[in-house]
Amino acid sequence: MGNQTGNDLVVHAENLAKDLKLGEVTVHAVRDVSLSVRRGELMAIIGPSGSGKSTLLGMIGGLDSPTRGKIYIDGQDITNLDERALTRVRNEKIGFVFQFFNLVPTLTALENVTLPIQFARNRKFSPAARAKDLLAMLGLEERMHHRPNQLSGGEQQRVALARALANDPPLLLGDEPTGNLDSFSSEIVMNALRNVQKETGTTVIIVTHDMDVASQTQRVVSLVDGRVAEDVDARSSAQLAAVQMLRDKRTTGELTSMPVPERRG
Repeated sequence: MGNQTGNDLVVHAENLAKDLKLGEVTVHAVRDVSLSVRRGELMAIIGPSGSGKSTLLGMIGGLDSPTRGKIYIDGQDITNLDERALTRVRNEKIGFVFQFFNLVPTLTALENVTLPIQFARNRKFSPAARAKDLLAMLGLEERMHHRPNQLSGGEQQRVALARALANDPPLLLGDEPTGNLDSFSSEIVMNALRNVQKETGTTVIIVTHDMDVASQTQRVVSLVDGRVAEDVDARSSAQLAAVQMLRDKRTTGELTSMPVPERRG
């Protein structure tokens, strides 16, 4: 691939495929997906349950390996890296935010955010200073010495977001980051994600089943049966029409009537 990725591409996937063995049956969870994501984009991947969206996100994040195809992160081919090298890429180039916050319950918000910096091979920041700056940026100045069980769901997710940004990665991946939140907290987290993208230039890709969340991004990629069904700019009238169509399908139940077995939702 080399220079073909260019400095402007944070993610470049070529003909990605993931086959899963379920007994004697092979399920094609992701089928021949090619995708490029530019630096600073805020993108959503949507689709019905079993469409392959979380499997695709896992391959982009180096949490899962493709059966076929290639994946480049920030110009680096990560397709065939061993686990040690992948761990280094994930720590330095990718931040993760999940539906369940995965905070260490015995540590304060500040201590949770310092963890990735402590393990960075080439430490760029003072752990405590960086953690304080990120928590302040996300409106948690008064909560940084609280443990997770003393925080609301929205506050915990913002701590998880600060932790994901600790080493200033070029790419932030969210797997249903608002899926465990009420609508008020979801709006706060989405505002935080948009502010992060705007202020830091971080590329943000989120998997979501929530059309309201997807409509707040700049670009929406929809997956059906493991393939890209649509890829539209969220600021265009075409995207607004696509979101409305998907909302209509969700209302009628059509969006959930295509079950395809998948390892992760």
